[in-house]
Amino acid sequence: MIASLLDQLSIAYQAYQHPPLHNCQEADRLQLVRTGLRTKNLFLRDNYGKRHFLLITTPDKAVDLKALSKQMSLSRLGFASAERLERYLGVQPGHVSLLALINDPDQAVTLWIDQALWCGESLQCHPLDNTQTWVIAPQDIETLLAHWQRALTLLTLPVPTKDDA
Repeated sequence: MIASLLDQLSIAYQAYQHPPLHNCQEADRLQLVRTGLRTKNLFLRDNYGKRHFLLITTPDKAVDLKALSKQMSLSRLGFASAERLERYLGVQPGHVSLLALINDPDQAVTLWIDQALWCGESLQCHPLDNTQTWVIAPQDIETLLAHWQRALTLLTLPVPTKDDA
């Protein structure tokens, strides 16, 4: 489904097959070599569970959710449950990437990408399957998001305080 959409939009991607990866640490243990920037995908919700966010950042970055909540003028942010992930993005934990937005036609999930990732280098994404990684250029991601009529919010993540690190 996603491959045919990317083909239809003339979006090139490089595909890698690998054992299932549920998190960045598993990829580290396997010492996988892939092009593009690695990503960490966090599915978040506001304190009331009414708004949901997909935050994409670098695997090594600690995210201060309290400071991010304040920066984005939101009630307290927290991690959304696996049930919410399935309901809103149609994937299980470990399968999340911006490509899961294909399962959110109502745009209930807001996409946030860490400005540190948006430097011109391609990004690694799971195509709803954590046994594959696709590497897609930022301009092609913009083409895909435009096709879905989705906004892209680039943000600078707050630096965690000493207490949060």
